[in-house]
Amino acid sequence: PRGGFGWGENSVSLWDAMWPITVTIIARDEEDWITDAIRSVAFADEVLVLDSGSTDGTVAVARALGARGIETDWPGHVAQKNRALEAASHDWVLSIDADEQVGGALAASIAQLRSAPPDHSGYRMSRLNWWMGRPLRHGTWYPDSRVRLFDRRRARWVGEDPHDLISLEGSEGRLAGDLVHHPYRNFAEHLQTIGRYSELAAASALAAGRRAHWWDVAFRPPLHIAKALLLRMGFLDGVRGLCVAWLGAAYVASKWGRMWWAQVHGRGGKP
Repeated sequence: PRGGFGWGENSVSLWDAMWPITVTIIARDEEDWITDAIRSVAFADEVLVLDSGSTDGTVAVARALGARGIETDWPGHVAQKNRALEAASHDWVLSIDADEQVGGALAASIAQLRSAPPDHSGYRMSRLNWWMGRPLRHGTWYPDSRVRLFDRRRARWVGEDPHDLISLEGSEGRLAGDLVHHPYRNFAEHLQTIGRYSELAAASALAAGRRAHWWDVAFRPPLHIAKALLLRMGFLDGVRGLCVAWLGAAYVASKWGRMWWAQVHGRGGKP
């Protein structure tokens, strides 16, 4: 397992759950990650992998591990996650990505929750991001709180691609433990993702009618660094904390710079 994460942590017995859970995973070319993700949710009553055109063995590996694999196209992050909700067999859904795993403490929290009827429409959890082989416990990358366990009858994915989030009707609770996230295989992939995601985010923002101004380009990147390193104590993660703060600023600069460029050159929302 990557990053020293041991699946033995998930030894909590969850098979006597009172209410069923479907785990949904959207994926494409995630053969090297999907095994760890599925094994970390062995407590689930169903694991649903929605695959959007993998050319590797993602679907075959998922099915071999007992998951239900559905092959489809790619309509975007938000639309794809909503498709997964509609395809789930159970109303309670735990949504994870192919590069995420449920940690032992989080699995125990879910087990305790399932011992009685739920008190909320959804539950928020912390996400522990790993970068260059170690976890980041400060800065904008932690606790990276997300609602990921919810009643789909009261929830819907919203947001601007690629930044999806759950819109919840009703109250939300909080679960202890972390969702472990390995967002990048290597440094090169991180740089490539900055370019791809900033272009997508700029296009989504422009399509939603948002505008970029010179001060967005000038001040948002340094403000991100100040927030990450000082307000969120990212300097405590050492050189890695400094690196991800600068890389985050590069993403911010790329997004707003693309928007401003498209506006100046009249490219009709295509950065």
